[in-house]
Amino acid sequence: MSMCLRTCAALGALLLSCAAHAARAEQPGCAALSPRECVAQALAAIGGPERVAAIHSVRLDVIAHSALMEQSYRQAPFITSYERDKTTIDLAGGRTRTEAHLVWPESDLQQADSDNTLITLPAGGAYHGAHGDTPCSLADLDSAREIFALGPLRLLSSALKASDLHYEPAAMLRASAHAVVAFSWEHVPVRVLLNGYNHLPDALESTQQFRDFWYHWGDVQQRVYWDNWKYLQGISYPTNVVIERNGALWSSQQALDVQFNVVIDDKDFGADPKVVQQSAAGKGWEKPFNSAHATQLAPGVDLYSGSWNTTIVHQGNGVVILETPISATFARGIFAEAARKYPGEKVTAVLTTSDSWPHVGGVRAAVAEGLPVYALDMNVPLLRRLLAAPHTLHPDPLQSTPRKPRWNIVAGKQVVGSGSNRMELYPLRGAATERQYLVYFPEHRLLYASDTLVLNADHTLYDPQLMHEVRQAVEREHLAVDTVYAMHESPTPWKDVVALLDASA
Repeated sequence: MSMCLRTCAALGALLLSCAAHAARAEQPGCAALSPRECVAQALAAIGGPERVAAIHSVRLDVIAHSALMEQSYRQAPFITSYERDKTTIDLAGGRTRTEAHLVWPESDLQQADSDNTLITLPAGGAYHGAHGDTPCSLADLDSAREIFALGPLRLLSSALKASDLHYEPAAMLRASAHAVVAFSWEHVPVRVLLNGYNHLPDALESTQQFRDFWYHWGDVQQRVYWDNWKYLQGISYPTNVVIERNGALWSSQQALDVQFNVVIDDKDFGADPKVVQQSAAGKGWEKPFNSAHATQLAPGVDLYSGSWNTTIVHQGNGVVILETPISATFARGIFAEAARKYPGEKVTAVLTTSDSWPHVGGVRAAVAEGLPVYALDMNVPLLRRLLAAPHTLHPDPLQSTPRKPRWNIVAGKQVVGSGSNRMELYPLRGAATERQYLVYFPEHRLLYASDTLVLNADHTLYDPQLMHEVRQAVEREHLAVDTVYAMHESPTPWKDVVALLDASA
């Protein structure tokens, strides 16, 4: 090595050492400590490693609420859901059981309450019911894994085990100075804010692509606040958990009772092994498009039914895609089906009729393809944020191939295409349908009603307010409708829907 290179290397090492010393010196409550010593001090503040390690199970009685950011009818301030959970955490066995009583505000009146039991195991999980088990979601499994690695009784131990534990710049939280330590957990960057006075972990931050309804926002910044600490069996335990995502308050949970080292009954964690395996093998939002359930609504108008319906419309100058929901994977499947069905025809437009996040999950893929997107005027600000959201953790087509969107903004009646399969777009503008628009096929007297029509198992209307506002729009625009369908409902005679609506009056 040359003298110059040796000098540069020595200077670089010196600068790194100075930076490390400077970072250490500025950490409130940890000024003379290494990152590992700082975390050990925090673990001692909680109760000490021996007491914490002796906790093999926890039982919680929790009351919680969440802002329904993914589907509130008019966006902020958001509609709120509520729940009361009884959760048993088997720390030694890596198992959880949650018996939840849910109160869902968007249900029909007098039908908001429901109950479910979620069991998670190291191999997967299931919702346990009287009629058998069903697979839980990947998001459920992720939440369980975080309990065992980043929960109040495991976070600091995980930090101590991390090979990349280090300081980051100190931070102010709730007007108090905090030391900040950071490490990686399963490739997820985690930051822990340690109170400079009492050394307790007041918050942890992470950047993740969550596999719940936040999935479509890519790299989401999450901050979890811990508060309302209670002293129990020699351990300080945070009974209040508040979660922010991308700077917005999302949920709050308060434990009304906490019990350590409860007796574990293996029978409480019984679940169908096949169902458990299915849950772990799930695709989440990246489910492939399935073309098997296709129905011709009219010549050149084909409905593809599933959890989220989509329609491929052939017009004289190309193909229009009505809805690209769920994800880029699903949307690319729709584009491939259109190319298979109409070889050589170009996709001339994509229609996205609602702002609910799963419903717009494929819009980023449409923009990446350079396709024009018809979006309601009120939804464009949200869609712009969705397109700008970074997806560096798991790059999608738009992250890999950035493009500017080609908007067609729907602010009033708008005609798409010509001929027998032309479509007319009409904003609904109702209190519950403010962020949706209708798609009307005048030549076929066929109406696509966005996300407003769902029939209950007893053949009553789910949330009649939605269809009340659709009927208002149909009458306002003087539309002649024979058949109506929607994102989650198959074609239904319009007269039957009107009869159901009248019966609900």
